[in-house]
Amino acid sequence: MFITDIRKEFYEVVVNQRVALLVAADVDALCACKILQALFHCDQVQYTLVPVTGWQDLGTAFLEHKEQFRYFILINCGSNVDLLEMLQPDDDTIFFICDTHRPVDVVNVYNDTQIKLLIKQDDDLGVPSYDDIFRDDEEEEGGDSGNESDEGSEPSGKRRRFDEGAVERRIERHRAKREWEARRREILFDYEQYEYHGTSAAVMFFELAWVLTKDTKDMLWWSIIGLTDQWVHDKITHMKYITDIATMQRHVSRHNHRNEDEENSLSIDCMRVSFEYDLRLTLYQHWSLYESICNSCYTSCNFKLWTVNGQKKLQEFLADMGLPLRQVRQKFNSMDISIKENLRDVIEESSNKYGMKDIRIQTFGVHFGFKNRFLASDMVHATAALLESTEKDESDSDNFINALDSLSRSNLKRLHSGIDLAKKKLLAVQQTVASCICTNLILSQGPFLYCYLMEGTPDVKLFSKPMALILLCKYLLKAFVHSTRNKRCKLLPLIMAAPKDLEKGTVLVVGIPPETETSDKKNFFGRAFEKAAESTSSRTLHDHFDTSIIELKTEDRSKFLDALITLLL
Repeated sequence: MFITDIRKEFYEVVVNQRVALLVAADVDALCACKILQALFHCDQVQYTLVPVTGWQDLGTAFLEHKEQFRYFILINCGSNVDLLEMLQPDDDTIFFICDTHRPVDVVNVYNDTQIKLLIKQDDDLGVPSYDDIFRDDEEEEGGDSGNESDEGSEPSGKRRRFDEGAVERRIERHRAKREWEARRREILFDYEQYEYHGTSAAVMFFELAWVLTKDTKDMLWWSIIGLTDQWVHDKITHMKYITDIATMQRHVSRHNHRNEDEENSLSIDCMRVSFEYDLRLTLYQHWSLYESICNSCYTSCNFKLWTVNGQKKLQEFLADMGLPLRQVRQKFNSMDISIKENLRDVIEESSNKYGMKDIRIQTFGVHFGFKNRFLASDMVHATAALLESTEKDESDSDNFINALDSLSRSNLKRLHSGIDLAKKKLLAVQQTVASCICTNLILSQGPFLYCYLMEGTPDVKLFSKPMALILLCKYLLKAFVHSTRNKRCKLLPLIMAAPKDLEKGTVLVVGIPPETETSDKKNFFGRAFEKAAESTSSRTLHDHFDTSIIELKTEDRSKFLDALITLLL
């Protein structure tokens, strides 16, 4: 059931209870979690935080906590399956679900008692109507009784005609039922065919804080990071991003206006959030400008930096800007102030000459005190790198706690370590993209493109994590579209596989939609993967909250791909 009044139907219900918070391992979920933790802290609500990385984790966490808790809050997990069927909870257990995954399972939508959805209904949900998918079977069974009674009271001919009428009615009902079931299957197939994402969970919880008049600048910044995570990982359309940015901009203006008096007496630990029209150069303020240009997807793909000509073009671009190489190659913080002052305008002017018309993007920045400045995208890359860190042998929950810590402004040391990890990750992504394109590892399989990262590829361990593999997949598809001359291949989606666990002999497989300007970011691979695995009895694990990410036994890979090709042709 969709909640219409988030304050009354959600917050006032849980504020006097002990609640279990089950949080998915993605940046938006972490930001939503931080906002909710801050609200709970204000009202002294007791809660237990449990990170969950997939459906098995979710099932285990529920079993461990179902005796102690009646209320469960699920962040970025749980909406796209029939949760009651999966978890089999007691009748008095209530789930509050704030999840960006779409489509929402119809049973969750129409369950009035145990499932409460904290989901914006102005999102393009397209939920089928109740009567089209649920039907009361008692209606069909009734009406046939009484045909055989009163034997002998009427002539046999009349009785036969009466029986024939009953049989005809029954046949008609069965036919109508079959038609209804066929129509139901069709409606559900159309509704569940594509996977996509709705409004950020962090934005939803910030709006709750705003309604409660408990919103702070920290909460506002976390909601901005949650929204930016959706843009960085290509989960929402450009139009949706711009619309949500405009909403956040109004909140930023309101907060800045409210705090104008305080700003006059700047303190060392003050925090300022500002709207920026900044460069699409990843982490450029924490790197050298040269490295950022080389390792940002947008500039790297436009220049085709994996080719000799691309490298030449980059040198011409730097010359056109009139920036000395010595300045460009040193840390951004150490560049001459005179160069930094109008750097954005200089880069934009030269970018326009080289066909990069949208080098700047609407975003937000933050100042912590006088020294530390971060863009929202910097925070996303740093937090994601900590969340999927493979540096030390830390568990998923350790990584989760580290990533959560990095979002607090009191823990800048952790954030800087996340930025260092993010740089390593981006370098690995760009090197892998260059080697895949130069060695023609991307194969056209008919209805889709396919790329397999062999065991032994540098940094292959990094890409055994879903977010890192998806980032690589999206960068690779963009690069391929820029480098191929085949017009048909430019319009194809991409499936990518990388070794997951050598001992178990499994690979991680992800599928992403085609790279087009007008892409609606809807992904059909989730359903296709299920069907292909079913038809070939491939040993797969559909454990990820995104259905387009699965684990597959290495030896089943070829038959699974063959089935996919047949299915999608």
